[in-house]
Amino acid sequence: MSRIPQQQTKKPIKRVAVIGAGPAGAITIDALAQERTFDLIRVFERREGPGGCWIGDNDRPQPLTNFASLSDRTADSPVPIPHAALPALTPKLEQPRFTESSVYPYLETNVDALPMQFSQEPFPSEKSEFSITLHGPNTPFRHWKTVRGYIEGLVNRNGYQDLVSYHTTVERVEKVGDEWKVTLRKEGEQKDYWWVECFDAVVVASGHYWVPWIPQYAVEGLEALEKQRPGSVIHSKHFRGRDLYQGKKVVVVGASVSAADIAYDLAHSRTAQIPVHAITIGHTFNGYFGDEAFKHPRIKNHPSISRICPKTRTVHLVDGTSIPNVDHIIFGTGYSWTLPFLSHAVPVRNNRVPDLYQHVVWQKDPSLLFVGAVGAGLTFKVFEWQAVYAARILAGRAQVLPTLKEMQEWEEERIKVRGDGPKFSLIFPEFEEYFETLRRLAGEGETARGVGRKLPRFRPEWFRAFMEGHDLRKRMWKRVNEQAREEEEEKEAKAKAKL
Repeated sequence: MSRIPQQQTKKPIKRVAVIGAGPAGAITIDALAQERTFDLIRVFERREGPGGCWIGDNDRPQPLTNFASLSDRTADSPVPIPHAALPALTPKLEQPRFTESSVYPYLETNVDALPMQFSQEPFPSEKSEFSITLHGPNTPFRHWKTVRGYIEGLVNRNGYQDLVSYHTTVERVEKVGDEWKVTLRKEGEQKDYWWVECFDAVVVASGHYWVPWIPQYAVEGLEALEKQRPGSVIHSKHFRGRDLYQGKKVVVVGASVSAADIAYDLAHSRTAQIPVHAITIGHTFNGYFGDEAFKHPRIKNHPSISRICPKTRTVHLVDGTSIPNVDHIIFGTGYSWTLPFLSHAVPVRNNRVPDLYQHVVWQKDPSLLFVGAVGAGLTFKVFEWQAVYAARILAGRAQVLPTLKEMQEWEEERIKVRGDGPKFSLIFPEFEEYFETLRRLAGEGETARGVGRKLPRFRPEWFRAFMEGHDLRKRMWKRVNEQAREEEEEKEAKAKAKL
């Protein structure tokens, strides 16, 4: 059993803070607790319960504002810390923190349950009628409420719920001497309560599907349109189902998963005006799901937006054409990575978290670790391997960390291969290599005597199920698109027969 040299940890780790109680935070709690070596584990979650972005909202979100900052990825800036000595009460914060949900009533997972579930906690077998209708009785997909219930079950076990402080936002994390000073804000009905707690280590598991990204090219005229008609411009995060778009002319921007789901939903249901306009031409489609959803006969694909005329609600396109009288523009264009509480120490670069070894360990101080700082693919499962590795490091039971120079070289080599942007954090297709690397680095610890989570070997069927789930969705889109084309042809034939 290898232990981290004393100069890497400064002192034994006994107090650990976890930021976030979504899927990454939920499994991190168990990984830490199972090591049975920490005196204090504190979890801070800004929502009202566990679940992260899988928590639903009853109210519609506030209209979008400040499009320029959403575009240049500066919208989620650090908030001012009260000058008064903490603890303190202050007026409620008015700055948007992007805590609202991204789910809508009939949202389903787009990944098979097998690669999503953690190794010791099977995913619930409950399937919705909606999913069965689309994919058959053996559908591998789950309703969002099932996912949230799964995460709740992980947190609300073994007394872990007592470790969590809800409605609590981490506003700043800074190293002072040999401990981490964590500044916290708890929302009250009339005022915010601020205080400080100190820890030996911090695990960031706050996720990255919070702050909408709006592309720069569409900014001209966009914010003016939204101000003129509040709610006319939204991000897919704020989509709350098709019913709000009954009879409306809709433009969906984006060529990836959310844009595909929304455009297809509005077109196939005939809820919105037909055709639904999709800004996809010249854009890269999602590598997993392709472009099949956008081939629906009631979707019309267009090139990029050049500008928008708010007065006439006309969307002008780069090819010189235009879409007049637009009621809604929905951006399915992804999210911005933000760490406002750590921006002074770990500034996000090119929409990724830099200076991490194996996407987990902050190279400059291994008492700051990350779970979930990777792109989509075998999530949630990959969080477990990262969480166990992080927990073993803090418990002193992992393999000895490389030197700072060696960790930097690891990152530099990956940049050469993947680039210094979001693709850096994409594990696909080297899932087995990454999972097995983390399992080796985490080591067995003291699992032989029942201490710590034991990581199983990577199983190729996880990857197979992951890819087969994507193929299932693509086949569904193709099948339904063919049926819709037949319906449209029949409708057209009947119309001609009446002439």
